[in-house]
Amino acid sequence: MDELTSRAFTAYFRRHGELADQPANTSGVVEHEGLQYVVLHNVNGVLAVYRVTNRGQLKHLTRWPDELNE
Repeated sequence: MDELTSRAFTAYFRRHGELADQPANTSGVVEHEGLQYVVLHNVNGVLAVYRVTNRGQLKHLTRWPDELNE
């Protein structure tokens, strides 16, 4: 697992707690229209999406491009 995905897992569990749905190991970094996103998903669908800023920080998104749902 790469560093960005690991940081997204940590942010997800801080936000939702230990009882949150478990993201799959197939979650990871996706590039869309020149921007990087970390998509956390499991068999139920997308759990959380984080945009990677120019400074390398993760920003939690409440709405994300539909193409990231695939």
